[in-house]
Amino acid sequence: MSDASVVCSNLSFAWPDDTPVFEDLSFTLSSGRTGLVAPNGSGKSTLLKLIAGELRPGTGSVSVGGTLGHLPQTLPLTGDLAVAEVLGVAAVIRALDAVESGDVSEEHFTAIGDDWDIEERTRAQLDRLGLADLTLDRSLSTLSGGQVVSLGLAAQLLKRPDVLLLDEPTNNLDLDARHKLYDVLEDFGGCLLLVSHDRALLDRMERIAELERGELRFYGGNFTEYEEAVRAEQEVAEKNIRNAEQELKREKREMQQARERAERRASNAARNLKSAGLPRIFAGNMKRGAQESAGRSGQLHASRVSEARARLDEAGRALRDEQRITLDLPDTDVPAGRTLVLGEHMQVRHAGRAVFAAPGVDLTVRGPERIALTGPNGAGKTTLLRLLNGELGLDGGQIKRADGRIAYLSQRLDLLDPDRTVAENFTAFAPHRPEAERMNLLARFLFRGPRAHLPVGVLSGGERLRATLACVLCAEPAPQLLLLDEPTNNLDLVSAGQLESALGSYRGAFVVVGHDEPFLARIGVARWLRLAGGELTETGAPEV
Repeated sequence: MSDASVVCSNLSFAWPDDTPVFEDLSFTLSSGRTGLVAPNGSGKSTLLKLIAGELRPGTGSVSVGGTLGHLPQTLPLTGDLAVAEVLGVAAVIRALDAVESGDVSEEHFTAIGDDWDIEERTRAQLDRLGLADLTLDRSLSTLSGGQVVSLGLAAQLLKRPDVLLLDEPTNNLDLDARHKLYDVLEDFGGCLLLVSHDRALLDRMERIAELERGELRFYGGNFTEYEEAVRAEQEVAEKNIRNAEQELKREKREMQQARERAERRASNAARNLKSAGLPRIFAGNMKRGAQESAGRSGQLHASRVSEARARLDEAGRALRDEQRITLDLPDTDVPAGRTLVLGEHMQVRHAGRAVFAAPGVDLTVRGPERIALTGPNGAGKTTLLRLLNGELGLDGGQIKRADGRIAYLSQRLDLLDPDRTVAENFTAFAPHRPEAERMNLLARFLFRGPRAHLPVGVLSGGERLRATLACVLCAEPAPQLLLLDEPTNNLDLVSAGQLESALGSYRGAFVVVGHDEPFLARIGVARWLRLAGGELTETGAPEV
């Protein structure tokens, strides 16, 4: 795979309404693992589609060296397909079966080509990705979202690609599936370019490509080293801004002092000429000479001020606009040790089947505990959150809840009215707060000015999460228990950082379902629970 490469030359692309995405973008990728990072809406998925040939550039060219594999964020698959069809091996397997049955038609040998070992390779690939139990005739409609993603990756790897493009490959994957994916990508020897907000995956990359303002910058090393490099750049930028500000102040002060000196000299010269009784024409010449000299001095200082201001602007452009949520939420405080939820032998049935193993699960939540709930997809984690919230009734056991508000943020982020503005939704949650206080709080959640008056339905995923958090955390009464179901799904890294900031200010208890171990560690999770096989067990913190 030494010839595996991606070459983009003077690439430009715009949407049909002429909104530019890239202009004159050029870069080269060769063998190795590259993580592509940028805020949502910057064009990461668009760039992958241009490389894959699914979109055509307005100008410029894209060249791919070797066989290409592309796993998009949303897989174009229908539920009636069989596993073998998704993997792209159904025709070869049918041809193999025909040959084994004695049919030696040439069309079967053409279909097989060099893939006589396709069944063995397929089973090996499925096993590596944690799909050992899947039969090739199983319908896609019976698989979980995580299994579908892993199956899509297996399909791409079976192509033996030289260049592999992956768009958010860990979405919907549980922890076990994520770690299997990490191992598979560690062994990939071609040119890998992936888009992800999964820090653990990005820390397994060999370089990070940052897409910002339509330009691509490369940083050697993994994501942690990229963050350190960016932090060092920002320290230099902040220092340059301080120096440029001081220089601008100095130049302005010197220009003002020069102007005052010129005015004093002009005034003194006028008095001296008048008292000296010189001829009018001679006095006029001297006055014009003084004015021209003062003008040249003024132009020199004005030029220096302009240059200093330009240097300040340039230093400012190097400083990143990384907005963080800063809050103080004393109303969410919960006394240590107060029991918020006490559940014993909890059981619920779906389609007549018990979700949890007999005799049910026990869970006690005390304030202000920070609990992570992990486990494989389909184990019942969302069901357990809905039980804690009271949205779902028990079919067995009992649950007691303390007085106080419980707030539940589902994966769908459907708590707010999409037709009402952010400000209107916030008013519904906190009707007794003064309007000025509400607008100030929304500004702290980065909804300033016109952004606070946008309908929730037009917001991005990260913006909708911020709006929901604002309404929930600042509600009346404030929540003492917060239940979060996969809160980082489809969030870019900036939005995930903003979520961390908001949760850092929350003083109540929370239970969060998630598979992003570094994120869970950063938000202060101290208690780790795992739901698997219908049983809820206490585990220690994983090694991140």
